[in-house]
Formats: sequence, C-alpha cells, structure tokens
Amino acid sequence: MSEKAILALEDGRIFEGFSIGATGEVFGEVVFNTSMTGYQEILTDPSYKGQIVAMTYPLIGNYGVNSEDAESRKIFLEGFVVRELSRISSNWRSEKILGRYLKENKIVGIEGIDTRALTKHIRLRGAMKAVISTCDADEKRLIRKARASAGLSGVDLVSSVICDSIYEWNKKGKFNVVVIDTGLKHNILRELVKRDCKITVVPGNIGAGRILEMKPDGVMFPNGPGDPAAVPYVAGTLKKLLGKMPVFGICLGHQMLGLALGGKTYKLKFGHHGANHPVKDLKTGKISITVQNHGFCVDPKTLDRKKIEITHINLNDNTLEGMRHRKFPAFSVQFHPEASAGPNDAKYLFEEFIKLMKNSK
Repeated sequence: MSEKAILALEDGRIFEGFSIGATGEVFGEVVFNTSMTGYQEILTDPSYKGQIVAMTYPLIGNYGVNSEDAESRKIFLEGFVVRELSRISSNWRSEKILGRYLKENKIVGIEGIDTRALTKHIRLRGAMKAVISTCDADEKRLIRKARASAGLSGVDLVSSVICDSIYEWNKKGKFNVVVIDTGLKHNILRELVKRDCKITVVPGNIGAGRILEMKPDGVMFPNGPGDPAAVPYVAGTLKKLLGKMPVFGICLGHQMLGLALGGKTYKLKFGHHGANHPVKDLKTGKISITVQNHGFCVDPKTLDRKKIEITHINLNDNTLEGMRHRKFPAFSVQFHPEASAGPNDAKYLFEEFIKLMKNSK
C-alpha cells in the first residue's frame, strides 16, 4: 500500500489519499482537466507550470507512457491528481508505467480521492492555491502553507519554461518561420514541418530586432503558462513585429496579440482545460471540438473593433476564442489547433497561416 498523501486547498477543503510518483510537498493552483486520454501530453505541456492538475476521468495510466508523446523536454506541472492510477499498461507503444514516469521526473501526486467532488468544488469556488504533501499530516498547517504560496496572478512563469538559446527544429522548408518559445508544445512545430516550414525556435525574451534579422516569412507566438499580463516583454515584441510579417498566435500567443493591440486580460473562474470544448468559427459557422488549456482570457470589450475582428467564440461561456487584425496579416486563437492530445478539428488554422505567408511572399 502506498503511503498517505493530503491535498489541501486554501479555502480549507481537505482531500486524503495515497501517494503516487515522488514523495515530498508541492504547491500550485489546482485545476481540473476533462480529457479522457492524453495524460502524457498534459503532463509535459509547459502551460501547466505553476499548477496542480486533477484528471476528471477516473482511471489514468492504462496505456502507459512512451518517449514519442512528450510535448516538451520534461514535465512542468507542479503536481498530479487522479482517482485511480493504473499499475499496468496495455499498449504496444508503452515503454513504462505512469507511476514510474512520475517518480523518475520527481512529480508528487495523489490518488484515491473523490475527483468528482474536487471538480465540483473548483467549479463552484474557482481555481485556488493548493498543496500536495506526503510528509506533513497536519491539515491546518497545510492550509496555511497553501494560502501563503505564490499563486499565478502577476507571476512571470514564462521565464521558467523557455529554451536557453536559439535552435533549429527543421533546417529546410519553403517557408522560414520563427517560433517564439514561451512554453511551446512540440506538436505545433510538427504541424509546421508537415506544411514545409523551416523552423527556428527562439527564447521568449528575445527582442524584435533579432527576429527581424532572421528575415522570417512568418512568426508564431505559441502557448505558455500563467498570467499574460505578467510577461509584457513578449507582447512588446509582438507589437513591434505587427505589419512586418504574418503573425499567428496560439493560446498565450493569442493573449499576447490582444495585449499588443491594446486589450486587457482577466482571470477565468476555473479556466478551460480539456479536449472537448466547442468553438464556433464566426466566418464559416463551423463548430470545432477543441483542446484548451488556459486560465486567463482576453476581454473583447477592451479591443478596438475598428482594428480587430472577432473570429471565434466559446459556445460554453461565450468567451473570446479567436481574432484577426483587419489591416495586418495577424490572427490568433485561444485554443490549441495542434491538438496532442485531442481532436484534430482545428488544424485548418495552420493552413490559414501558410496562406498568409504565401500572400506576403
């Protein structure tokens, strides 16, 4: 039997369970993800930096993990919560069981709690600071620790997930694309490669001048963690590139475009995390089932509609999911068209980026 573990929320709610993965104590904002599969991609999504992720699907780990499905160089989330962790894996691609993977990456997790109750609590009260501990059984002390932890608002988490230096992901291609690493998922790069793109990845704190020296046909601003308002240097870079080349923003990149265009962002009550979010394309009327992972959103009321066209909305809560500039070749979406894991409905947006680069050429 595994040793006991406790999940304590800042509002005083306590969940007792058993340790999975590494032992120790971790802090983060607790959120829930509604995906039924794709746990390895979720674990390795840098956008979860600073967060403890609870999976709503009751059995996690049944197909194991492998070296090909990682979406970044390591696991970035703070802690992992499941109802039941599978001790066996049944898949021809499996290289190891999930529990071993968590231990090797020193990720503290908890199983055996009522994840339905946790999810309902977060939906009612909102995402909040929390702690998972395998070494402290004092519930009142853990609640105090959770309340004293940093949280996400106002914290620059991008600087802790970006690459250290410029590197080439794909050396040949018809289109020269620079991707700004703010915590990107690898499948964004793979989708660009499929569309004949030469890809150079640069750190998120690089200046616009260095990017212009590379003479790209287009620039991609991908996903990343935390509060978009806490990384003004990325929005500043994007603002300087507008009108000079096509720009495509995904998730955090969408928020960066909003900030660069004078808009503001706000924190959602419990965020959008999962692979089943319906989004409507206002131009075609088509509804896509999308992958989402964000806790902040661009406020459409703060955008200048003379310059910006709203292109997509979330059908669950009518939040802003996509926009484009009316004059410059720049557009963005809040969801993840690269999927991984999740539905492929929105991959057509990569073709839109290619069209913009073709027209600019």
